[in-house]
Amino acid sequence: MKRRSLLKFGSMSGALALAGQVPFAHAQSGSGPIKVGILHSLSGTMAISETSLKDTALMTIADINKNGGVMGRQLEPVVVDPASNWPLFAEKARQLITQDKCAVVFGCWTSVSRKSVLPVFEELNGLLFYPVQYEGEEMSRNVFYTGAAPNQQAIPATEYLMSAEGGGAKRFFLLGTDYVYPRTTNKILRAFLKSKGVQEADIQEVYTPFGHSDYQTIVANIKTFSQGGKTAVISTVNGDSNVPFYKELGNQGLKASDVPVVAFSVGEEELRGIDTKPLVGNLAAWNYFMSLRNPANEKFKKQWAAWVAQNNLPGGTKRVTNDPMEATFVGIHMWKQAVEKAKSTEVDKVRVAMVGQTFAAPSGFTLEMDGNHHLHKPVMIGEVRADGQFNVVWRTKTAIRAQPWSPFIAGNSSKPDVVSSIPAFLKRSRVA
Repeated sequence: MKRRSLLKFGSMSGALALAGQVPFAHAQSGSGPIKVGILHSLSGTMAISETSLKDTALMTIADINKNGGVMGRQLEPVVVDPASNWPLFAEKARQLITQDKCAVVFGCWTSVSRKSVLPVFEELNGLLFYPVQYEGEEMSRNVFYTGAAPNQQAIPATEYLMSAEGGGAKRFFLLGTDYVYPRTTNKILRAFLKSKGVQEADIQEVYTPFGHSDYQTIVANIKTFSQGGKTAVISTVNGDSNVPFYKELGNQGLKASDVPVVAFSVGEEELRGIDTKPLVGNLAAWNYFMSLRNPANEKFKKQWAAWVAQNNLPGGTKRVTNDPMEATFVGIHMWKQAVEKAKSTEVDKVRVAMVGQTFAAPSGFTLEMDGNHHLHKPVMIGEVRADGQFNVVWRTKTAIRAQPWSPFIAGNSSKPDVVSSIPAFLKRSRVA
């Protein structure tokens, strides 16, 4: 099997990591603190989204330490700033594993950052918890994915837009940031839409670079495109570009009642700095919303508010919770449970102990880690309110098992369904 093919499977783990014979696949000393890496952009275009994940990780670690730590040992967070610089993510990941001797790393937001660090984690047999929705088409022995796969977000959201309840859209404007997550997600959505009878002429696909700020022409084009029939916008715009995009929707008077926008990377945090009154009725698809009413979420929100106040975090009482924050919170607690089950921080032992872990999440659902290293998650669609929060207008009744390999991409039916089958799959592929 060519190297290019191996990388297509998220490297599916270089041969050394598969064998588990890597010098850095170490178990930390049985005494003293356990170092935990936090790998999020605190500057650059992605800081608007990732800073809160760093803060959530620190809050969760502090709470675990307050309650006895992990196996009686305190957790010591090691925070680095890869600064929205994708090659720097790989450098910082290597530093966390080899120099700082971190037992686990929680981090990344964009898929390009995850793709950048993946070969490092697989080479060194490190362990990454990735907390954000993504395009799928990956399954690694060295990653646990606590965000959504396409069948847990993109596909259900598009089905909703096509339904009578969701407005009965017939035309689709796919707008995204120009990198792997939006392009792969839209490839999946194109195939899905065509399977539902949507014609090529009724799908338009546009991409903008990271940090793009001028959406005047694009919004005007959306208005023109919508004249051909009932239209919805599916947005995979990431980072701080969401602010000028949503402001331009308001500037041009494009209302949700005319052309609804459903976003996969916009939540409470991204809307915090925007006048949301003109955006009321637009949609976001996630697996958690701050507005959910249940005991676990009330506890989570109170814990977050107390942490913000205690640490005098910027934004103060206006700080919110969102889906990737919940996924970070769940991931850290599941890792703790797995370490205590394995009685070790050694990656190979924790990996085995992670499968089957459950956690009563702020979403109100008990989430389970599957053998494919993805969480079973509920799917929810929220409608923007004037206060920047979301009213949940649709949700699944149960948590949905992730499909890392989309059935809407050719050739995926032969790919491994669980991580434990990866070595055999690679062996067969090499023979083929």
